[in-house]
Amino acid sequence: MGTEGDSFPLMEVNTGDPEASEPWDYVLVADHRGQRATGQAHRQLQFLEELKRKGFRYKMMEDGEKVFFGIRAESRIFDLYRTLLMEPEGPGARTQPAGPAPIPASTRIRIVNFVLNNTTAAGDTLDDLVKSGVFETRFVLHKGQDDLRKEWAQWRRVLRPQPIDDIRDYFGEKVALYFAWLGWYTYMLVPAAAVGLLVFLSGFALFNASQISKEICEAHDILLCPRGDHSRRYQQLSDTCTFAKLTHLFDNEGTVVFAIFMALWATVFLEIWKRQRARVVLHWDLYGWDEDQEEMALQLINHRDYQLRPHQHSYLRSSVILILSVLMICLMIGMAHLLVVYRVLAAALFNSTLLFQEEQVTTAVVVTGALFHYVVILIMTKVNKCVALKLCDFEKPRTFSERESKFTTKFFTLQFFAHFSSLIYIAFILGRINGHPGKSVRLAGLWKLEECHLSGCMMDLFLQMAIIMGLKQTLSNCAEYLGPWLAHKCRLMRFKLGRASGDPELRDMQHNYLLNPVNTFSLFDEFMEMMIQYGFTTIFVAAFPLAPLLALISNLVEIRLDAIKMVRLQRRLVPRKAKDIGTWLQVLETIGVLAVIANGMVIAFTSEFIPRVVYKYHYGPCRLGAQPAVDCLTGYVNHSLSVFYTKDFQDPVQAEGSENITECRYRDYRDAQDYSLSEQFWVLLAIRLLFLILFEHVALCIKLIAAWFVPDVPQSVKNKVLEEKYRALRDKMCSSSKSTDV
Repeated sequence: MGTEGDSFPLMEVNTGDPEASEPWDYVLVADHRGQRATGQAHRQLQFLEELKRKGFRYKMMEDGEKVFFGIRAESRIFDLYRTLLMEPEGPGARTQPAGPAPIPASTRIRIVNFVLNNTTAAGDTLDDLVKSGVFETRFVLHKGQDDLRKEWAQWRRVLRPQPIDDIRDYFGEKVALYFAWLGWYTYMLVPAAAVGLLVFLSGFALFNASQISKEICEAHDILLCPRGDHSRRYQQLSDTCTFAKLTHLFDNEGTVVFAIFMALWATVFLEIWKRQRARVVLHWDLYGWDEDQEEMALQLINHRDYQLRPHQHSYLRSSVILILSVLMICLMIGMAHLLVVYRVLAAALFNSTLLFQEEQVTTAVVVTGALFHYVVILIMTKVNKCVALKLCDFEKPRTFSERESKFTTKFFTLQFFAHFSSLIYIAFILGRINGHPGKSVRLAGLWKLEECHLSGCMMDLFLQMAIIMGLKQTLSNCAEYLGPWLAHKCRLMRFKLGRASGDPELRDMQHNYLLNPVNTFSLFDEFMEMMIQYGFTTIFVAAFPLAPLLALISNLVEIRLDAIKMVRLQRRLVPRKAKDIGTWLQVLETIGVLAVIANGMVIAFTSEFIPRVVYKYHYGPCRLGAQPAVDCLTGYVNHSLSVFYTKDFQDPVQAEGSENITECRYRDYRDAQDYSLSEQFWVLLAIRLLFLILFEHVALCIKLIAAWFVPDVPQSVKNKVLEEKYRALRDKMCSSSKSTDV
């Protein structure tokens, strides 16, 4: 297959019998003690003999405790691969070389891995033999990775461009596309991080100039109603001065502009990535590559009598999977309710045990709640993976690629609810179903539901985002690096020095055996981690404008961390062919749409943006026109607080100082007589809904215009494809003319 050799580093392959000096394609490892068991040794021999019949040779080497089997395929297997896929991988046919092109190392490994995993001996697959202990493990040898070690897998190379072509040559297209996408995502985070930081810092410019902050800091005569059951102290509004100023850092007029900017950014990022991918795929001669054709060719190489499995769809299976998926989503939502219960009980515990001062209780509950949610995420990730795998097995996908795509969709859906359910609760439910002083909604009729922070619900959402994202980025990166590093060191320490072999082949196998194992999910987990981070970066960015900056810093570390892990600490990943990032692109597009909806709702229902604008032009001193001498938000704080008369407390005697206080204030829009929702509440609700509809339509229109304006495939790529098709037709026509003349 001539064109494939044009893009891979070539490895000379002898068309005759393999030389002993040629590297092994694959290594199987068995425990030396297992060789003494007659049954296991027999099954082992059956499998190896089946490989021999298929065109493989093997060599057994021992080091005292382990038995290593070097596996290498004969050239006739790859001759069949060439025969089945004679047409070039590029968009047009090219002149075939005089002799057969050598098969690249990554292609050899991919073919050998497929045949080994689909070989059956006496009803046992390789997976069955590994599970039953006949073989301990299997892996691909690291060979020729020195350039990647020096130019890529180094911390000091953190700001250098990635050698994508070299990564492709060594790890295959799937891994190379992951790093190409991750590099582009990191590059595009630079403008998003800069704008987010600018929005956040603009709040500092108005830190002491905000009229609302001034009124709160000077409101020494306004008393807030008691919030908890255990402490009924009336608190001065001016006590929340610091938090009011901090809230203004991320809840200001720039938030709306930044949310729209991020909607546009997400679209431009994806559209330009599609163009980048098209260029890369054309450069790799994979523009016209067909995954189904490749998989069918590998099946025929493995078994000449392979029968094609047609596409099938079962409405019964789909219905069962849908029902089970909905039940799992309900469980995720239930976990969010568990967080609610925790926060309510934690608030009662912190108040009763006097661990914190009263003004610190809310902050302590928010922080510990975020930690609790992080632990829940870790647990539910393992549960969700098992459930998604079971659902995929039940669905019976036709090919491995189809199974991976279906698994991606199911697992991401479950993970999305696991990660974002608590944020949805804080953003849109917290503090909105609590009732009012004197008539509070209680959990199980005993504990009062948690309320928003005194400075507003945006502070709660900001803290939750900061803690979860900070923990996830920091702890995940530390665990991702330290885990494999420590595991590798422990394996080296357990390895006896006396076992080191003088045979270079055996020593190389021992070295690779001591590296950390990899599996099917190794690259999948990296993609999933980035998708969740992308969700945090875009979905609630209106409440946390520093999210792109944290993501940028994390990704700069993540790229080199993954490189070091794959090249130095882990066994070699089996190369896989691909011409795009698959289902992950649809996941990114879905997140982009969800981000528009979520940010619109945050601005409309969580932030104080709409109440401020409505007061400014409908209730405030500027309702009849601007007055230069008066700030248009003068009196907003008093307007946004409802009045409650202390005589209406069910137990006014327990309230500290209640004999001298006749009224207190609380955040809501209610009538002072019967505490029903006031006219202002309904006016605000209508305007919030109107803003949400307008914001989402404007943002989605901007996304659609941007998607139309930026073509998915560059014209240069289209022209290159067109030229190669034209050249192929011209060559065929010339060949036909010569044949006719003869």
